[in-house]
Amino acid sequence: MLLAPLARVSREVAETSARSRKISMLAGLFRTAGPQDVPVVIPYLAGRLPQGRIGIGWNALKDPPPPAGRATLTVHHVDDTFTALAAVSGPGSQAERRRLVQELLGAATGEEQRFLVGLISGEVRQGALDAVAVEALAETSGAAAGAVRRAVMLAGSLQHVAERLLAEGPHVLEEFLLTVGRPVLPMLAQSAADVSEAVGRLGACAVEEKLDGIRVQVHRDGGTVRIFTRTLDDITDRLPEVVDIAATLDGDGFVLDGEVIALDERGRPRPFQEIASRVGSRTDVATAATAVPVSPVFFDILSLDGEDLLDLTFAERHEALAGLVPEPMRVRRIVVPGTDGPGGDTAGTRTEDAEAFLADTMARGHEGVVVKALDTPYSAGRRGAGWLKVKPVHTLDLVVLAAEWGHGRRTGKLSNLHLGARRDDGSFVMLGKTFKGLTDVMLEWQTGRLRELAVRDDGFTVTVRPELVVEIAYDGLQRSSRYPAGVTLRFARVVRYREDKRAADADTVETVLAAHSQARGQ
Repeated sequence: MLLAPLARVSREVAETSARSRKISMLAGLFRTAGPQDVPVVIPYLAGRLPQGRIGIGWNALKDPPPPAGRATLTVHHVDDTFTALAAVSGPGSQAERRRLVQELLGAATGEEQRFLVGLISGEVRQGALDAVAVEALAETSGAAAGAVRRAVMLAGSLQHVAERLLAEGPHVLEEFLLTVGRPVLPMLAQSAADVSEAVGRLGACAVEEKLDGIRVQVHRDGGTVRIFTRTLDDITDRLPEVVDIAATLDGDGFVLDGEVIALDERGRPRPFQEIASRVGSRTDVATAATAVPVSPVFFDILSLDGEDLLDLTFAERHEALAGLVPEPMRVRRIVVPGTDGPGGDTAGTRTEDAEAFLADTMARGHEGVVVKALDTPYSAGRRGAGWLKVKPVHTLDLVVLAAEWGHGRRTGKLSNLHLGARRDDGSFVMLGKTFKGLTDVMLEWQTGRLRELAVRDDGFTVTVRPELVVEIAYDGLQRSSRYPAGVTLRFARVVRYREDKRAADADTVETVLAAHSQARGQ
C-alpha cells in the first residue's frame, strides 16, 4: 500500500469534526489496505510508531530536501526505515539518523513529508482514535461494532484483530477468547466528585480502598504464573514474591486483577515512587525485593478454572474471588445496599457508611475509594460507568505539552510545565502551567526526559511530543479566556510523574469541565 492515501486521509480526518464522517473515511482507507498493511496503518493514523521511541529530535527533521514529484513510498518501506532508525546506536548515530530521515523525506511528496514529520514529532493528532477505528473496521468488514470491540479488549491489540478480521472475515472474532496467559485491557474507573455522588449514581455497590500502587493482572495456568501491567507489559521476572504467592492459591487456572503495594514498618503505604522504582527494576531483582518488598492486593477475578467470568456481575465475581483468595490479600471493602427511595433513611445511612469508610481509608494512608456497582460486568479496556473513583485531593493526570527553561537556580533546567487535557479526537488542550512541587531530583529527571521528547526549542520554550503523563494536584478551577477550554487550574503543583500511564490514559477535557460545573453547583 502506498503512503499517499494514508497521508491524505490523515489530513482529511483532521479537517472534519463529524464522527460519522471520520468512520466513513477510515473505512474507505481500510478497504484499500491489505490485511498485512493494517498493523502499520492503524498506529500511524493514531499518531503512534509501532517501534516506540526511535531517537529522532528536531535537528534531524529541519531543512528537509525538496519533495518528490510523485508518490512512490509504501507503508512498509516507511515502517522498515523506522525500524532501522530505532536500531541506530553508538558513535555517529546522530548523523546516521539524520541521513536516514533525510533520505526518507526526499522520497516523499509534499503531503507525505508533512505527514511523516508530524508522525515522527508526535504532532499527528487527527482524531483517528482507536474507538473510531473499531467502528470503521466494523463497517468495512460487516461485523458488529460490539463484537470487534470485545475482540480487541480480549486480544489487547487492535492491530492484530484488524489484520485477522480483514483477512478472514467476521467469523474470526469468535476465536478471540479470554485466555489465561494473554493479558486483557483492564477495566478503568470514571471519576466522581464525592462519595455521596458515587453511591447515589450506582445504587447497590461496594466501596473499596483505592490503593496507591501499580495495577497488575496475575495469570496462572497450572504451574506457570505470568504478571502483566495495565499497559500489558510482562513484569513476571521483576516480582518473584508475587509469583510465589500466586503459586500458593488453590486454583489451577485463573486471572486476577489487583495492585501491588509496599508497606512501611508501621503498615502504612510507602511512596508511589518507591513502588514504581521497585517494579521498574530489571537488574538485581533480589536486592530490590529485599529493599522494597511488595504485596499483591486483589479486587477482581476474570477467569477461574477455565470459565470466563467477564460477563458475570461484580457481586458474582467477588464471590468467586473470595473463594480463591484469602481475605488478607483482598482489598478492604464494605457493601452498601440500594436505596429505598430518593432522600429516604436508607439513602442517608448508606452515604454515611460510605463516607465513614472513606475517612478510615484516608487515615490508613490510602488515596481514596473506588465505588463499584454490584450488578456491573467487567468492561475490559473501558472506563465503565459502574466504577467510580473518589479522591478527596483534587488531582488530574495531564500530559506535558511543553516546558520553559528555568531561571536563577533553575537555569539550565526545564522548569515551567505546559499542561494539557485530552480531547476525544486525540489532541490536547492546554489548561495552564506550573513549576511548583518540583524537587531538584524531579527537575533533573524531567529535563533529560523532555529533551528526549523535544520537537522544537525556540530558546525559551521546548515543545515536546505529548507522551509524558504527570499527576497534578490543584485547588480548583477558574474561568480563563487565555486557554481554549475556558478554564485553568488554580494553584497547580506536580505530585509525581506517571510513566506507568500513556497519554491516552490522561484525563479528558470533559472530566475537567464536569469538575468545574460541579464546583460551581451547576
